[in-house]
Amino acid sequence: MGASPQWYMAIGGHKVGPVGEAEIHANLRNGSIDAETLVFAGGMANWTPLKLVPQFQAYFGGGPSGPVGIPTIPGRTAHDIEFDIKGAEMQYVEVVLDPGEAVVAEAGVLMYMTSGIEMDTIFGDGSAAAQQAGLMGALLSAGKRVLTGEGLFMTVFTNRGGGKERVAFAAPYPGKVLALDLRTLGGQLICQKDSFVCAARGVSVGIAFQKKIGAGLFGGEGFIMQKLEGDGLVFVHSGGTIHTMELGPGQTLRVDTGCLVALTPTVSYDIQFVGKVKTALFGGEGIFFATLTGPGKVWLQSLPFSRLADRIYKAAPAAGGGRREEGSILGGLGGLLDGDNR
Repeated sequence: MGASPQWYMAIGGHKVGPVGEAEIHANLRNGSIDAETLVFAGGMANWTPLKLVPQFQAYFGGGPSGPVGIPTIPGRTAHDIEFDIKGAEMQYVEVVLDPGEAVVAEAGVLMYMTSGIEMDTIFGDGSAAAQQAGLMGALLSAGKRVLTGEGLFMTVFTNRGGGKERVAFAAPYPGKVLALDLRTLGGQLICQKDSFVCAARGVSVGIAFQKKIGAGLFGGEGFIMQKLEGDGLVFVHSGGTIHTMELGPGQTLRVDTGCLVALTPTVSYDIQFVGKVKTALFGGEGIFFATLTGPGKVWLQSLPFSRLADRIYKAAPAAGGGRREEGSILGGLGGLLDGDNR
């Protein structure tokens, strides 16, 4: 049996890879790529949309488009970076920078960087709009980040070397790192405040006020969410498995408030009471859920960090957890025998 072919993907005007077939399947499932993403492997004559490649046609119906050349995106104002998302359950993203290119990231997400990368701390997000506005623009940008619950500063990683350099950022807890090109999303994305990992230099990281007061008071993610604007690549993190849905005009979806990762600005977001007092008090799912109305795209996560943290806290011995669900007939003696009691 021959070795599995090595695949390359065309994302954001760049060739990404080599990657295995399993990684392409994983990217299809988490929404990083879609039916129109171009791929290439040894033995193929041209770059071809995924929907026309036999190995991946199970995900799509047929389409009229045929093989085309690798796309380019002229006129991009944000830095045009390359990347590779690695790992399965605990993913990280490795960004490849040409000389002079930079990526902006949240503090504390760095995994590694090669010798030609220079790290600098700045007010705000370092976007062109903030820099052109001078000191006041930088202060305003930083102030917006404080309102979203983030720090005053962001970190910029710039390639000061003469060739390609690499910098990698790790996800903070088990889940998926999702690469999204703002150019293909209309230049804007709304996401929950702790999902943003990093972005190409030039992307603006601001705030998005929910239009309805109920969404702010009871939404679980607060009245303010983050707004990513520009035409560059951004990377967001979700807990567990990510699920992407395309809502049609007027189509409504109700989700647990913590499971919402991101949405396009065309999606209307509101908070709704569960409807029954008994369900609210004893149902175990909270008393409010998010109502999303299309058109637009939404990204959902199966394991919000708040849910994971709550389970860990309840299982901690200091909170009365540990042996609570084990049903040991030995009680405290059993804890001493197996080392649970100190």
